[in-house]
Amino acid sequence: MEFAKQQPTVKAPADWFTGDVWFDVIHAGQEPSRMRANLVRFSPGARTHWHSHALGQALYVVSGTALIGTRDGTVFEAHPGETVTCPPGEEHWHGAVSDRFMEHIAMWEGLGDGIPETEWREPVTDQQYNAPRTTSRA
Repeated sequence: MEFAKQQPTVKAPADWFTGDVWFDVIHAGQEPSRMRANLVRFSPGARTHWHSHALGQALYVVSGTALIGTRDGTVFEAHPGETVTCPPGEEHWHGAVSDRFMEHIAMWEGLGDGIPETEWREPVTDQQYNAPRTTSRA
């Protein structure tokens, strides 16, 4: 057993995010582990660009209200203590509501051998971000 060395907080790159976002690496597994986990802090209105994960992603909301959007135009609201899963290859985005900070733990698996596990795409438009929201869990 060992304690992982804590890494400094990193400002998220502007080519993957709109607005101010910071993350702390919780875990970046070394082979044979593929586990990845980051604590991600979004300023009000900040969000990821469209993206997908080869092996899917789980988002655990720590604080604030998270918005998670899908290509069909659905925007879900998720609240502290809720976990939202995005299946492998599903294009999605996530971020904070316009008037509150939001923190979530993002969990996904790496592919190893330097193969990208996340495919980043274009920014989410204001129209997509401001679409009607649902809290339906069905």
